[in-house]
Amino acid sequence: MDYRALADLLKQSLNLEYPPVAVTRTNEKPASVETSTETVPSACTFWRRAESSVFYADSEAHMNCPIGAMVMGFELSEAKSGELMELVGGMCEINYIRPEEVPLIPKFESVQTGAVYGPLADFPVEPDVALVWTTPFQAMLLQETTGATTWTGENGKVFGRPACSVLPSADSTGGASMSLGCMGMRTFTEIAPDLCLIAIPREALEGLAADLERTLAANQTMAGAYQEMREAI
Repeated sequence: MDYRALADLLKQSLNLEYPPVAVTRTNEKPASVETSTETVPSACTFWRRAESSVFYADSEAHMNCPIGAMVMGFELSEAKSGELMELVGGMCEINYIRPEEVPLIPKFESVQTGAVYGPLADFPVEPDVALVWTTPFQAMLLQETTGATTWTGENGKVFGRPACSVLPSADSTGGASMSLGCMGMRTFTEIAPDLCLIAIPREALEGLAADLERTLAANQTMAGAYQEMREAI
């Protein structure tokens, strides 16, 4: 599949501020990909780094945010597991999250030892998911394209925290998932408050280009029709 062409189409046709990025969890670092030596505060920090370069980060590089490491399906040490429980417990105490929600937080079930990150346009391996930062208007167009807003079948997932759960949610359902963005993601990525995050799994990337063009054409036609209705009143 031509991911460069798809990335270019997404960015240009939706007028995205940031390029789409891709993520693949793996147990083996690709030989052609360099390992990140950067210390980051969270797994989601890597998403912004991925806008400019392709790199591999092992599971240990994700451990400064135990929630993100857990969501990504990385094995936590006993100490990190304790840190995770303490962090989640504190969130429950301040009513940031309810205790009954905790076991339902989406996470990758299979254990991997690292992940490859990078621009979708330059991604050297098959992506697990593509990540796209969108405004609400851009999200409407992209969600319509992926079928996440149809009234038939199961609609796409939309949630807030933790934002990193958008990856396993999309991967497990095979459909696009959308996070409105949690406070941690906003802090660590420094993404603007008017942007949200959409994750598109590999299988949904197939045919996305043609579907997007149809969606854009349909919305352009409807915009003209609505404008005529407005002017007639």
